[in-house]
Amino acid sequence: MSRFALLTLSLIFAFTNSFSQALNTLSAAEKKDGWKLLFDGKDLKGWHAYGGKEVGTAWQIEQGAIKLNVPERAGNKAKNGGDIVIDEVINGDFEFKAEWKVSKYANSGIFFFVNESPKNKNMHDTGLELQVTDDKIYEGAKENTHRASDFFSVANARLREGNPQGEWNKIHFIVKKGKLTVYQNEFVVQEHDLNSADWKQKIANSGLKAAPIAKGSYAGRIGLQDWGSTVWYRNIKLRKL
Repeated sequence: MSRFALLTLSLIFAFTNSFSQALNTLSAAEKKDGWKLLFDGKDLKGWHAYGGKEVGTAWQIEQGAIKLNVPERAGNKAKNGGDIVIDEVINGDFEFKAEWKVSKYANSGIFFFVNESPKNKNMHDTGLELQVTDDKIYEGAKENTHRASDFFSVANARLREGNPQGEWNKIHFIVKKGKLTVYQNEFVVQEHDLNSADWKQKIANSGLKAAPIAKGSYAGRIGLQDWGSTVWYRNIKLRKL
């Protein structure tokens, strides 16, 4: 290879590397814009078990990612697992970003507007679930609201842009001025007017008809579901608007 070609490759590598960002970190621009990390890649500080305190031991840290390890199940949960939520209650508009990947035939979810209280026994009784799943589960089945980036029992993603099992997917969730928008892998997959009759009807016809969001309350925690499947999460970030 010529010296010119080697120099060109070196410059390309340097250029590409200059735009790469370490896992679970904030860029200078993100810090300036008010983003904060919900996971630093090292531990689960800032998280707790839904309805409890200590996070179950099935939730582990693996290569800079939160992993729900499920070698053994207890009902529909991992043994020593359980749903987890952030400590902070979010009020008002915000943006959320995360990356997720799943094991074969895994089924899980990221939850928003979780109202953690004794009267809500389960996280899925109160929070809006953005599906995290291996869509191969439903291969050949009729369309439903159970596929990746669907709002479970509420609304379908308008595009199917998920990466397959074992590959990372990016989620960008935005609540701003009564509008809810979700991007999956840079594609808009959900757009809703939270004050519209259409959205209110969707909630009324779902399993969330008794949840606070059915009454127009969009405050709460963010949670990760344990549904007895191995899943991973990383680069989890929040910005209040």
